[in-house]
Amino acid sequence: MNEPMKRSKTPDGWHTVTPRLVADDARQLVEFLKAVFGASGEYLETRPSVVMIGDSPLMVSEVGIRERMPAFLYVYVDDVDATYRRALAANARSLEVPFDTPYGDRRCMVEDKWGNIWQIASVK
Repeated sequence: MNEPMKRSKTPDGWHTVTPRLVADDARQLVEFLKAVFGASGEYLETRPSVVMIGDSPLMVSEVGIRERMPAFLYVYVDDVDATYRRALAANARSLEVPFDTPYGDRRCMVEDKWGNIWQIASVK
């Protein structure tokens, strides 16, 4: 019989799995996240920046020790259409306009200039 895995120790407010983006001009990526998703947190030059989108921490690092690593992230927001408009205003490229999915989410998809794909959704 398989026993459940024990949860590893994590910092307060963090989850067991935390996404990390490695990008050129990480400072500008942090500003993008704040403008589009209302992220909180500040750019840190000497270590990974930690921003919060809702209840989820996201680490953002500058290219250097690590190579560029974009991600594909599904983000729940209160208002898909408003978030989509903010993303486009922040120079993201539209991959999917907002629409209602058959499984109950309203969703859209954008790509930021760092190559990260953001599926932006809310539950209808």
